[in-house]
Amino acid sequence: MTVLVTGGAGYVGSHVVRELQEVGIPSVVLDNLTRGHRDLITGVDLIVGDIGDGGLVRRIIHEHRVDAVMHFAAYAYVGESAAEPLKYYENNVAATVRLLGAMVDSGVRMLVFSSTCATYGLPEATPMTEAHPQRPINPYGATKLMVERILQDLDRAHGLRSVVLRYFNAAGAHSSGAIGERHVPETHLIPLALQAAAGLRGGVEIYGTDYPTPDGTCIRDYIHVTDLAQAHVLGLRHLQSGKRSDAFNLGNGNGVSVRAVIEAVERITGRPVSATTVARRPGDPPALVASATKARQVLGWNPKFDTLDAIIETAWRWHGGST
Repeated sequence: MTVLVTGGAGYVGSHVVRELQEVGIPSVVLDNLTRGHRDLITGVDLIVGDIGDGGLVRRIIHEHRVDAVMHFAAYAYVGESAAEPLKYYENNVAATVRLLGAMVDSGVRMLVFSSTCATYGLPEATPMTEAHPQRPINPYGATKLMVERILQDLDRAHGLRSVVLRYFNAAGAHSSGAIGERHVPETHLIPLALQAAAGLRGGVEIYGTDYPTPDGTCIRDYIHVTDLAQAHVLGLRHLQSGKRSDAFNLGNGNGVSVRAVIEAVERITGRPVSATTVARRPGDPPALVASATKARQVLGWNPKFDTLDAIIETAWRWHGGST
């Protein structure tokens, strides 16, 4: 089996490529490098190009004898999606349609799709199960939900089976320290707080302190990126064994507030992190916490980094905390 990993030079994608290497599954990466990083990929072929280039995708599938696709190539900034929705619909939906068309034409019938808890929108109950209504409140979540629905149609029409993985908040870095989280611009709380602790930025901003949560700040469920990578391999095994298409939440089931994350960073680094309160961001739900019981039971997924401190410790090593 050979797996085509789209967006494999990005944060989660590069960790999945590393996981595939460690379990002995050959892969090839397709990434246009607009937001990915060439140096995160070693030991596998990296093809620079767009998923929307159907001819290129067909050639890759043919030349590398691709049997399955893991799809990460998407824009993923909630605020940017609200400001530039057409950019998100073009890249996350239209380009994905062309990718899927190339898969159907080439006879590739297995896909592991990187989705998001943003497809759920405002939580009606927590922790959130896969049965929770999907009512996204921003274009990013809407684009991911559209692809999920397209995949359901392709399963019925063409037998293209998929495993949809709805992440909560990915965090941390590979235990080797070789690869980690690097976004340009960086918008995620943990790396921002670690950069502040390292003296690389003045501090962090807390977007709203008047949410209906114990300390007034947003609550999120953080899941280690290596645990996410393991889930993708398990999702592939699920499809290889002939099982039906399905969707799974990926989270630790533990909600942590913004203030608690900042305190944890200060505790682990031994350094202060300056925090400034600013207005809420549009589209930020007060709390997002996963129920990942289904992934544990069906896929046999067993996250190893189940505490916030363990997650932050790996990220601190990646950000140079040992120096």
